[in-house]
Order: sequence, then C-alpha cells, then structure tokens
Amino acid sequence: MAYWVKILYEKKEYLVNFERVSAFCYEKNGRITFWLPDSAIPIVINPQKNLEEYQKILEYIEHVTELQFENAHWVKILYERNQYVINLTCISSFCHEPNGRITFWLPDSSIPVIINPLSNPESYQKVLDYVHKATGHSLN
Repeated sequence: MAYWVKILYEKKEYLVNFERVSAFCYEKNGRITFWLPDSAIPIVINPQKNLEEYQKILEYIEHVTELQFENAHWVKILYERNQYVINLTCISSFCHEPNGRITFWLPDSSIPVIINPLSNPESYQKVLDYVHKATGHSLN
C-alpha cells in the first residue's frame, strides 16, 4: 500500500509516495532532505518553516526504521556529519575497495555514500548482509 504525503515546499504543493523515496538525510541543524522519486530534485524541509511536513517525514522515518519489512531494508548511516536513512532495496550497485570501504550511490541523486567498517560497523554489516542476501555475492 502506498504511503502518500502532501508536502508544501517553496510555494508548491507536492504529493509524494514516500514508499518510492530511497533516502532521507537528517542534518545537524535539523533540516531533512529527500529527493523526489525518479528525479534529482531535492526537497529540504526545515522544522522552523515547515513543522507539519517535518513531523510527517519524521513519522515515516520512524515507521520504516522501527518495523522490519520483508522487502525493505532500511539502514542508518552517519556520513559527512549527516545521518542518512537509506532503503537498500533501491540501491543498484555497490563498490567494495581493498581497504574494506563500501561505496554506493543514492538513486535519485548523484551523492555517493561511503561506509567504513571501523567507523560504522553496524551499518556496514547490514549492507554486507543485504548484498549477500539480495545478490548471492559476498563483498568481503
């Protein structure tokens, strides 16, 4: 079932199926960014300007990260001083480097995400487990 949310952003009204959003970025200043599905358009929600929309996004993020869906594999990753919440089922390629780092790209943006096994061991292991389960291949 689709999870449609109405977002007011920059004097425009968007109706977004959050089940198609592949990642959310939570910045230290409180802003949340997500990219519209099938485009590279970022939507940046500030709690001071868009409190109602901000709460809707937080509720959705809490919903998908607390529940374990059979077909959705959400992971929280600290990257470049921001927290990303990413649905791994939306990622179409992973790169494993000799030093152990894993790189993948968010589908609706050009942002690479790099996970280091030492700085983010829990998320790193979750990515390894997902890749093995989804592809049958091992990255290490």
